[in-house]
Amino acid sequence: MLSLDKLTPADGSLRNRRRVGRGHGSGHGKTSGRGHKGYGSRSGSKSAGLFEGGQMPLHRRLPKRGFKNPFRKEYQVVNLRDLDRLKAGAVTLESLKEAGLIRHADGLVKILGDGDVNKAFELTIHKVSKSAQEKIESAGGKVTLLC
Repeated sequence: MLSLDKLTPADGSLRNRRRVGRGHGSGHGKTSGRGHKGYGSRSGSKSAGLFEGGQMPLHRRLPKRGFKNPFRKEYQVVNLRDLDRLKAGAVTLESLKEAGLIRHADGLVKILGDGDVNKAFELTIHKVSKSAQEKIESAGGKVTLLC
């Protein structure tokens, strides 16, 4: 039976640490594997992760690609079929958050027209698609846009 006192590391997963500077016969004597002279032989030397010994580094050899629009508006999307979870009446960002339809109530929200709606909702929302607005209004609801 396996118990905690019988646990051992997997074969080959542990190695003895390298003891440097213990004479020529050890293979790591004299310069302790650091070579002769230069930056790498000195104490405190660290090789920068992107430094490639003076050749043009990979991150500078590759071309720049793409564009990140700093003014992009990212909407949280809610489909009409998801609104069935809510009671008929006023629907705000807070009620969508409580129902678990959006992650945070301080972001932008857009209602899309996928699915059908049977209840009369009064939505107060940032954005709504044309098809969603038509379906909501045909069910007796109303859409008010924020900002």
